[in-house]
Amino acid sequence: MRIGILGAGGMADALGTQWARAGHEVMISGRDAAASAARAASMTAQAEGAAVRAGSWAEAAEFGEVVMVAVRQAGLAGVLRAAGAALRGKPVIDVANAEGPFDPTRPIATMIHDLTGGHVVKAFNLCHVDVWRMTPPVFDGRPLAVPLCGDDPAALAAVRTLVTDLGCTPVDGGGLGRAMLLEATAAFMIGLWFGGADAQAVLPPMSHSGVS
Repeated sequence: MRIGILGAGGMADALGTQWARAGHEVMISGRDAAASAARAASMTAQAEGAAVRAGSWAEAAEFGEVVMVAVRQAGLAGVLRAAGAALRGKPVIDVANAEGPFDPTRPIATMIHDLTGGHVVKAFNLCHVDVWRMTPPVFDGRPLAVPLCGDDPAALAAVRTLVTDLGCTPVDGGGLGRAMLLEATAAFMIGLWFGGADAQAVLPPMSHSGVS
């Protein structure tokens, strides 16, 4: 699968390297062409020689059969405009979380959908970047579960494949309208973690969930 990544930061590095290692073709993009090229070279080395390319926003959007948006919220609209019309109709993975106070009236996933016309799938936003560097992310013998929110069956199928390639388990989180709940969950859980609480301990195991 060809994966274009809008971004050349930590999430692009962690997820893109894993996918390159799994045999996918990856192109990253960033504001600084030289820095993006250096990042791509580093990812290539980490991916055991699987070549990672660097290009412009528009080139990465055109390159990808699936495109991941991994840029900060403040510059998101400008990056999507620079990516151009190539995102229309494509699976677009949104990994972003709100910067500053969470605003439920402005879900990031919906904004990306409206600006690109892409088939947006919200995913990968609940974990710190270092989790995505793990091979694989397994805790207490259980592979990490990754909830996905999206409306397009083909886009969801593509992202499920990418989740599985990380050694994780894809979980159906409902339609794109529920992506706001994923964003709110991240805001809530990150607040608990920064407060020193074990956020994972908030929920009981499935056997005590009340689901029969």
